[in-house]
Amino acid sequence: MRLVAEFTTEPFDVDENSPPAHATEALRVAEAAGLDCDFGPLGTQVSGEQELLLAALPKVLDAAFGGGASQVTLQVRRDA
Repeated sequence: MRLVAEFTTEPFDVDENSPPAHATEALRVAEAAGLDCDFGPLGTQVSGEQELLLAALPKVLDAAFGGGASQVTLQVRRDA
């Protein structure tokens, strides 16, 4: 089964020229895990097979907090 996860890292520091490290580090880890990624200004969506996505999420969270996130909001759902 494919899953989709959407996460937002905070604090919001919207600068089109350089996204905050907590957002880019989380994206880098998700990409390295082989997930399909869509990086946006207010959040990131990743998708992949259940086993792959669920195994990657703790690493994504570690990267976000390691990059300075104060909070991460996460939703996970089945891919329609």
